[in-house]
Amino acid sequence: MNKKYVVRLAVEERGQLEALVKRGKGQAYRIKHANILLAVDADGPAWPDAKVAEAFSCHVGTVANVRQRLVEHGLARALERKPQAEPSRQRSLDGRGEARLIALACSQAPDGRSRWTLKLLADKLVELEVVEAICEQTVRRSLKKTSCSLTGVNVG
Repeated sequence: MNKKYVVRLAVEERGQLEALVKRGKGQAYRIKHANILLAVDADGPAWPDAKVAEAFSCHVGTVANVRQRLVEHGLARALERKPQAEPSRQRSLDGRGEARLIALACSQAPDGRSRWTLKLLADKLVELEVVEAICEQTVRRSLKKTSCSLTGVNVG
């Protein structure tokens, strides 16, 4: 079967990949991609995709994708993972929601309280219908990105 993307590694590329594999330090997927490229090299062993997939415990599609990325985008992109087109989860708080959170955190605390707590802020955001639901840790992470402090003491 004729391959659509034929891998022909230059001497420098082969040396770089062999060094990466030999060193054995780095992300496991990068080492696996290097092994795949070394195995499918038309000027080297030229293994079929099914044999490479079995040898390196991956899917045949992975071998084809790594081969395609090398031919289309070069060695650096072939060693990396495919970039994610969009995040797996949508953010709970967008820019407008974060602005409301900061304004709320900097406002006067509710009656009977000396300051806002993360739980109170999360509950208030739901009450104001900024979000449907939000956990305290999301509130904490959003506030941590700013210089806003819930303690009322200037630490900066």
